[in-house]
Amino acid sequence: VHMRDPNNQLHIIKNLKIAVNNIITHPPQPGAIRKLLNDVVSVSQPAEGLVANVITAGDYDLNISATTPWFESYRECFLQSMPASDHEFLNHYVACMLVVSSSEPEPVEQFLKLSQEQHRIQHSSDYLYPKWFIPNTLKYYVLLHDVSTGEEQRADSIYEEMKQRYGTQGCYLLKINSRVSNRGTDEQIPDPWSQYLQKNTIQNQDCYEDCPYTVISNKNTDHLISDGLDSEIKDGLSNNFKTHPLQLDHPSGSLDSPDYMKATASLQDSKKSNSGTPHGACLTLTDHDRIRQFIQEFTFRGLLPHIEKTIRQLNDQLISRKGLSRSLFSATKKWFSGSKVPEKSINELKNTSGLLYPPEAPELQIRKMADLCFLVQHYELAYSCYHTAKKDFLNDQAMLYAAGALEMAAVSAFLQPGAPRPYPAHYMETAIQTYRDICKNMVLAERCVLLSAEILKSQSKYSEAAALLIRLTSEDSDLRSALLLEQAAHCFINMKSPMVRKFAFHMILAGHRFSKAGQKKHALRCYCQAMQVYKGKGWSLAEDHINFTIGRQSFTLRQLDNAVSAFRHILINDSKQPPAQQGAFLREYLYVYKNVTQLSPDGPLPQLPLPYINSSATRVFFGHDRRPAEGEKQAATHVSLDQEYDSESSQQWKELEEQVVSVINKGIIPSNFQPTQFCLNRYSDNSRFPLAVIEEPITVEVSFRNPLKVPLLLTDLSLLWKFQPKDFNAKHDGETKELGTCDDDMIGTEAITEFLINSEESKVARLKLFPHQTGELHILGVVYNLGTVQGAVTLDGIDPSIGLQTGKFVSNGLSVRGRQDLEIQGPRLNNTKEEKTSIKYGPDRRLDPIITEEMPLLEV
Repeated sequence: VHMRDPNNQLHIIKNLKIAVNNIITHPPQPGAIRKLLNDVVSVSQPAEGLVANVITAGDYDLNISATTPWFESYRECFLQSMPASDHEFLNHYVACMLVVSSSEPEPVEQFLKLSQEQHRIQHSSDYLYPKWFIPNTLKYYVLLHDVSTGEEQRADSIYEEMKQRYGTQGCYLLKINSRVSNRGTDEQIPDPWSQYLQKNTIQNQDCYEDCPYTVISNKNTDHLISDGLDSEIKDGLSNNFKTHPLQLDHPSGSLDSPDYMKATASLQDSKKSNSGTPHGACLTLTDHDRIRQFIQEFTFRGLLPHIEKTIRQLNDQLISRKGLSRSLFSATKKWFSGSKVPEKSINELKNTSGLLYPPEAPELQIRKMADLCFLVQHYELAYSCYHTAKKDFLNDQAMLYAAGALEMAAVSAFLQPGAPRPYPAHYMETAIQTYRDICKNMVLAERCVLLSAEILKSQSKYSEAAALLIRLTSEDSDLRSALLLEQAAHCFINMKSPMVRKFAFHMILAGHRFSKAGQKKHALRCYCQAMQVYKGKGWSLAEDHINFTIGRQSFTLRQLDNAVSAFRHILINDSKQPPAQQGAFLREYLYVYKNVTQLSPDGPLPQLPLPYINSSATRVFFGHDRRPAEGEKQAATHVSLDQEYDSESSQQWKELEEQVVSVINKGIIPSNFQPTQFCLNRYSDNSRFPLAVIEEPITVEVSFRNPLKVPLLLTDLSLLWKFQPKDFNAKHDGETKELGTCDDDMIGTEAITEFLINSEESKVARLKLFPHQTGELHILGVVYNLGTVQGAVTLDGIDPSIGLQTGKFVSNGLSVRGRQDLEIQGPRLNNTKEEKTSIKYGPDRRLDPIITEEMPLLEV
């Protein structure tokens, strides 16, 4: 597209975009904007299988999301939802399309009514909204003809009359709907509007049937075109054929008003324009070409000549006024104020932000010209006008206007082709400070930050961008602060030398603000990304905090497995938390685990992380306990679990047994000889399957340790086993019984009703099995209910603290049933060369006894 500047030089416009909006006579409400932005971020989540960047920095290998579509959606929606302001004209309407159907009885009369209505809205003091660029708004008359129902000859004759009245440059006949919608038989043409309609159509502008007029305004909010800005910013100020995003869905909403005009043209019909609703079902490819041609005709023959003419008029006015009005105005100020007005600091200008200029003020004409030049991509002339306006506004101490000129001067300087001047970041800094501190307008300050941060990132100035983003975080908006902190974190990780810990710290801050804003999924994602940095680095308190938050957020989102995993990590690490905090973590864990188990009550028992079990310290004793009472028979052995293992004594007994066997076998020890071992532990030879006798108890001593500073209460504690019945005298073997804790006819299981482990205490539990059948027994682990102690009730009414040792314990009602496996690693093998040069372990079979038939037992 070409147009000429005030110096009659040819200027090229690339990728010009036109925004066509319905007239809205009330500005969007802050509450509606906040809800829209919150919804936009909420629905934009990482896609499944999203490609992640793997960033290696020092010892860290981090998976970082390559894109942040939720932030881009927020930024685009934020820029589009900004209401028009009096201190700038970028969002003001420059033209108005008046659309009438050819089926109207008197189309020309309707055009006249529409024109009068538009004039009334623009020039009446009853309407403060929308804002208009210049008093002489371009009106473009469009006759809309429905090919499927209308008379083409009548439409052509009406159009001829329009051309006589409005000129060929100011009107157009648009023919659409060349086919009748019949989805059952006709092939489906792709939706032609899907790429133009707003992506985040959560709240769309409803069209009201009772409104008599159609007034479609054209707001030329051209995008910022630059290779330095990404695609989202490029479209940040454009809204192509988009309905206003802030219209509430229900009539009671604060934005609804009878003043909203109905768009009868299907081109602008936005009713229920949700992503799943098809548009243009009656349009053929020929209709698409007609609409495309219509927009080109409107732009080339209507809009751009109007803008070119307006820029020339403004330029001429400014040149003439500079010689007379401005000089008189300046002289008057000098006479009454003495010499040059001293410059004041930003903090001294706090009372001047409310200054308002009349519409015809020369300063505003400069700003209008600058905005028009910016919209048609004449960035050099725009920068010159912004720079001039900035000086005038600062001289008048009109700080809101000055900040706006500074902001756009900086953007124009950046967008100039060939970059003749460096990006004036200090302009943006001053604009942000003015908006925030003097004008108290965080919305405009946020716009500055969003634009400047993208510009700085495009120049790889990540440190400056991060500082800028962090500076705008505040308590007035959790969502904004969360998004800016997350972007600052990405700046830190994208630096030439990635700042990993700063990235993680700011992701934690972002996650916290996301959580406060009600964005649970985004909060969880931030904490999980930060966890990559903190995990396993010895920062236990930070790791506990992150895991606790991940656990809670996962539970809220019903990601119960992730919640259990996070709380488990808190409990299995060596915690440096105080007892009260550890107790809180444990209760949260039990509560989450209880919810998980309730979802699948018939599923396998979960693995519990507490208490710790020292599997290698597990001891197994075969036979009856010693009964030292007088007069009772007992096994003729001194071995028991109460005695420490004596390797010398054990070796002597082994040698003595070998001698006996050797004598019986005429001096030969059979190869399958296995010395008798009543008690197996880590020092005994556990390479063979031990022998247990039917109807004689097997006692397993399990060593527990409580790593927490709060007591743990285990109830219904028993062994978990697997048994395969075998008749060693018969050929056929029985089937294996898995986890048969209830199969008392095969293996009797003794349970400990309550087993208390005090804080940081190590304690052993002796659990018994009673085999009633021969076969192969495999002791797998322990099963129990894990709970916490609320208090203790003693049998004799003594002090409750004593009850912790002797009484019955009262759980706080929160306990979960689970298991822990006993996995014992055998001794390291060191016999052959291969075993010596590699790490190999032999078997440890102390928990896999073979149950034999009854044997003689010597008792005394």
